Amino acid sequence: MPVTAAYRPEALHESLGDPFFDRVDAANFPQTILRFRNQRWAARVGLDGLTDDEWVAHFGRFEPLPGSLAQPLALRYHGHQFRVYNTELGDGRGFLFAQLRDVADGRLLDLGTKGSGQTPWSRRGDGRLTLKGGVREILATEMLEALGVDTSKTFSLIETGEALQRGDEPSPTRSSVLVRLSHSHIRIGTFQRLAYHDDKGAIDRLLDYVCAHYFPALADLSGQAKARAFFETVVARVAKLGAGYMSAGFVHGVLNSDNINVTGESFDYGPWRFAPSYDPQFTAAYFDESGLYSFGRQPSALSWNLARLAECLLHLTGLEFAQRTLDSFAGAIQKEFRAILLRRLALAPAGEDADARLAKAFTDFLIASRAPFEQTFFDWRGGLASSERAKASPSAAFYDAPEFSPVRAAFAEHEATADARLDHPYFRRTAPCAMLIDEVESIWAAIAERDDWSLLRAKIAQIGEMREAYGFASA
Repeated sequence: MPVTAAYRPEALHESLGDPFFDRVDAANFPQTILRFRNQRWAARVGLDGLTDDEWVAHFGRFEPLPGSLAQPLALRYHGHQFRVYNTELGDGRGFLFAQLRDVADGRLLDLGTKGSGQTPWSRRGDGRLTLKGGVREILATEMLEALGVDTSKTFSLIETGEALQRGDEPSPTRSSVLVRLSHSHIRIGTFQRLAYHDDKGAIDRLLDYVCAHYFPALADLSGQAKARAFFETVVARVAKLGAGYMSAGFVHGVLNSDNINVTGESFDYGPWRFAPSYDPQFTAAYFDESGLYSFGRQPSALSWNLARLAECLLHLTGLEFAQRTLDSFAGAIQKEFRAILLRRLALAPAGEDADARLAKAFTDFLIASRAPFEQTFFDWRGGLASSERAKASPSAAFYDAPEFSPVRAAFAEHEATADARLDHPYFRRTAPCAMLIDEVESIWAAIAERDDWSLLRAKIAQIGEMREAYGFASA
């Protein structure tokens, strides 16, 4: 196998023992047509030298990677789905396929699947993924990564040659299997399952595992100190994730507790959308009739899920500490939002009060004006240094309105950063790379109707230019 020196396989999840997973086999697909391989991240884990045939063997037929898991593991968990507790969850159409190390920082990574076949947790499902769902996940993860949001990475997408019946899209529809790269597939729901069974010993064992392999700075702690530090770390990471969603105009759509992992990465994309404008009520999922996971309610949804994790750890943390840490979430997400806002606008911090004024003025303007979300960030990267460019923007009329005056005043308190990159070709355009639903549907229509993948490839290239221009470090 032509791996590079960066390839560092692991099989650590097996150390938790059989009660945490079921050993399963992948489906035997009638076809395996490679549609997407993530060479950037393949290089980070030493797999960029695989031929396409070798790639398909591992990520379409799931031949084990040398030195990693000998057999896929369908992970066990519970979770709240739209606030209703479900004990029948678990990896129903996916599994943990392999573990390896990130050459950039040595952190443990998981390769997990979606659409890889039935498991003991499939319930009445077929264990498959539509090709449209796979294409949408590529677009979501590429865009979020470019915007600096902590997200899983779509590692591979292979079309599998089956005709699937689905109630929410024209059927029969094409099928696929996806592999995602993430730092962890351990969810809040993983802890919830153990708490449901009142297995405090297993919770302690899972806590030790997570801290040893994902939060090594906490590994030498024990008992109450470890549990408290772990919970504080998860709260901080989820606050950063929520702030990332809000700064990107992103709506995940299904923020159930089984979709929140302990390393604070976004993953498992279904009905996601990017909001055209800053509309707190904008909802991604057609079945979210109450708007529980609407754009503006995402911070409260994340906080609610963290409270469920707190319940699992009370025997270790104590109630008072857990409540105090949960109460800190609102302030943490506001602080993270200010920091991410400055990064997106390439503005240097000017003190807590000035930064707060900017965040409030900018958000108030977006809500009141309904100016195009991504265009506004694009036009004002660098603050007042971009005033002339903003005058030529398709959204220029919005910036002449009285609602924008507080934003100008807040910009006057901030200097552009040295790495604003305003001379980058991307920022010399008149419009940014965005990801609104009409374009997503057009990309899919070309594939569904004509098997034309050129729009998808072109969009991935556009996102790549944006990623380079922003220069956010990939986590």
